[in-house]
Amino acid sequence: METMYYVVENIDGDYANLRRTDIESNDLKLIARALLPENISVGSKLKYEMLQYELIE
Repeated sequence: METMYYVVENIDGDYANLRRTDIESNDLKLIARALLPENISVGSKLKYEMLQYELIE
């Protein structure tokens, strides 16, 4: 499986918009916060691997 890196652009209620940082992309991905680590905030960096998001740094 491919490893992908994201940054949290904004949080809107039960959803967060993620922007991919390991490739050139301006697209945002809308993800339910239930699938993300509990302590994320705007600017948090995430790694997506093996169908799980992990907070990095």
